[in-house]
Amino acid sequence: MVKEAKNSSIPTPHRCLIVGNYCHDVLIKDDVVIAESLGGAASFISAVLDGLSISSDYISKVGPDFIYTVNHQPITSPCTKTTVFHAHFLTENKRIDRILKRVTACDPVRPSDLPNSRFDYGLAVGVGGEILPETLERMIELCNVVFVDIQALIRVFDPVDGTVSLVHLNQTGFSPLLKKIGFLKASAEEAPYVDVEEARKWCCVVVTKGKEGCTVYTKDDELSVAPFTAFQVDPTGAGDSFLGGLVAGLAHGLAIPDAALLGNFFGSLTVGHIGLPKFDSRLVQRVKDEVLKRSLQHFRSHEKQEDEPNRLKPLDHEEFLAALSATKVVHAHSIKECNCDLHSSPGALEQPVFNGYRRLPLNPVCEKPINSVDSKP
Repeated sequence: MVKEAKNSSIPTPHRCLIVGNYCHDVLIKDDVVIAESLGGAASFISAVLDGLSISSDYISKVGPDFIYTVNHQPITSPCTKTTVFHAHFLTENKRIDRILKRVTACDPVRPSDLPNSRFDYGLAVGVGGEILPETLERMIELCNVVFVDIQALIRVFDPVDGTVSLVHLNQTGFSPLLKKIGFLKASAEEAPYVDVEEARKWCCVVVTKGKEGCTVYTKDDELSVAPFTAFQVDPTGAGDSFLGGLVAGLAHGLAIPDAALLGNFFGSLTVGHIGLPKFDSRLVQRVKDEVLKRSLQHFRSHEKQEDEPNRLKPLDHEEFLAALSATKVVHAHSIKECNCDLHSSPGALEQPVFNGYRRLPLNPVCEKPINSVDSKP
């Protein structure tokens, strides 16, 4: 399913096509706006792929009202506004629920918007209904392997107030394309809207389960991949960061379970931020070093493994888990040491503007975990 270099000790470079609109996210807790941020799955995915040096083309649409500066320039649609989502966090009886509403919607991405070029990987990651069946079909033609976030296919929007709900994949125009994609990602809440047992016959299905990690389903195997400890303040974009980590791992030559573990790692980092996270460059470099080391180990042992029975889980998978966990712990300690006086500083609650992303210096969305840590806009 995932192509690997032959007669080489290092993986070949890979090129990705990311399709999904940027949007404006507004986070609202108990009717009070607490944060505004750049949104859209592409924004969270680019934070991971750029950090891990994965070459990618991004096809995203925005309106003339788009207010952020991004590394990958979108297509400006002159006649529509940028997609806007309001995420309402409601506190009732100490339980926090989220209601997601699409307030405005930009133009969809059409097949003619895609570059006439070949790509190793394609990611269909719409959040506001911008992925059309014919667009996904064109991606399948252009890309060797296509990854699909199920939310791009099954979200529907109330015509009055834009409230997001889900429909079964069989009720959409995307169902016939399931046999042609390589990977399908769904959260635990989204998984009931697709027949996983049927889907796994045709593609690799990955179901993210928040604090329980994720489960990988192939045609013949099923594997649970461990989570990483995280304190959740906002689940927005965690599934997108997971998918970015998964693709980056595969692009660097990791086995699927190791790539899924990398996805869990970046998902755990994302839930600790309000809105779009800014990953610390030192942490990302440490992770990149571990990934490259792991990739070299994988390719050097490839010929030996060809003579052994097929295994979904590499024998030394736990070593990679330990290495990533240690990286996270070392980073946490260094942050604590550098910011020992942070809370007494006059600027302690100020969050910087990073690459045009506005981050309001307000309280976390929720002080207690909520059910989903998966991808929302």
